Amino acid sequence: MKVAILGCGTVGREVVRLLLTQSDDLRARIGAPLEIAGIAVRRSGRDRGDLGIDPALFTTDAHGLAVREDVDLVVEVVGGIEPARSWLVDALKAGKSVVSANKALLAEDGATLQEAAAVGGADLYYEAAVAAAIPIIRPLRESLHGDRITRVTGIVNGTTNYILSQMDATGAGFNEALDEATELGYAEADPTADVEGFDAGAKAAILASLAFHTRVTAADVYREGITEVTAADVASAKAMGSTVKLLCIAERHVDADGGESVSVRVHPAMLPRTHPLSSVGDAFNAVFVEADAAGQLMFYGRGAGGAPTASAVVGDLVAVARNRLAGARTTAESPYADLRIRTVAEALTRYHISLDVADKAGVLSEVAAAFAGHDVSISTVRQEGRGDDATLVIVTHTATDAALAATVDALRDLPIVRNVVSVMRVEGGEFK
Repeated sequence: MKVAILGCGTVGREVVRLLLTQSDDLRARIGAPLEIAGIAVRRSGRDRGDLGIDPALFTTDAHGLAVREDVDLVVEVVGGIEPARSWLVDALKAGKSVVSANKALLAEDGATLQEAAAVGGADLYYEAAVAAAIPIIRPLRESLHGDRITRVTGIVNGTTNYILSQMDATGAGFNEALDEATELGYAEADPTADVEGFDAGAKAAILASLAFHTRVTAADVYREGITEVTAADVASAKAMGSTVKLLCIAERHVDADGGESVSVRVHPAMLPRTHPLSSVGDAFNAVFVEADAAGQLMFYGRGAGGAPTASAVVGDLVAVARNRLAGARTTAESPYADLRIRTVAEALTRYHISLDVADKAGVLSEVAAAFAGHDVSISTVRQEGRGDDATLVIVTHTATDAALAATVDALRDLPIVRNVVSVMRVEGGEFK
């Protein structure tokens, strides 16, 4: 079985290492040896002697390698939309089974890849695209295929989880925690994709598509990053027995007309410390799945890094190689449900609102009236500080995003409200 590897960065190098060091075991598991047919790189002439690979195997012609007649399987660990999409579409149409870690491409245009796989009768596997070594794609696509999944909640970005974990543990601000994450190699030089939620948003789209048999793209995912999370937000959550996490949430809903819809969102939220996801610290990832028959399931582990991601890639390689030898093909996507995707305005969430207010009689009644005017019910209220430092902290019952936004606008118009300090969603059940 000849394998073309597109990309030789952190993950690509680890894939090559695993293929070489575990070659005998992989041959036994598959029933045939895996042979590296070529490795596509951006720049030729770079010294890669430490891989122990014949220099003649390296090429800058990724497309030519992907569709080469003698290639059976293609591994793509380059990332980005183009030219990766063109390479993989042509490889799949030519009957080459593909293993990809490209979350951005799968979230933006996975349908095109699935259609190309159907044309070529090839497999498309992408376990490594979400949470690296944690097995979550295959359980959703195969193990839970006979169940009805109602909700998927995940911590799927290690950089943001490390930052928020440090803020919780040390009281540090966002910038201070980001600097530490960068020094330790958890954050890229440009961390925008992570801290603004783009990375998690792409993964949320992939998870939702599988869980609800509906094609969800990255553009369908409501997204907020963590750059506005303050040390005060984290401290307030801590005081109420919660912690702040960047969550991806995909949920099935029953509409007023009896039909079903799906909401998919990524945002920071206060999560009770009694929830299993609250204990996921450092740069680890976890995905919490809720289904009718299976109940609650949690998948936990290292969700990033060269070796964990390569582990998932090679696991997929074994699967597609076995299928190819058997003349079989795995279960393709099943977007038959085609559920309506809700807008964020329809999303039902509980909220934590912190207000800088004037310290005088009647403040609470005026604030409560603003909430009542938009049908947002208050669960708890407490006042912190006195005088110029007076702050009201309010936790609501479930409300739509649209209703909460209107309430916040009304609060800003109140003379007694000096500032709406922060607004954050609350997840994980009733706030105790």
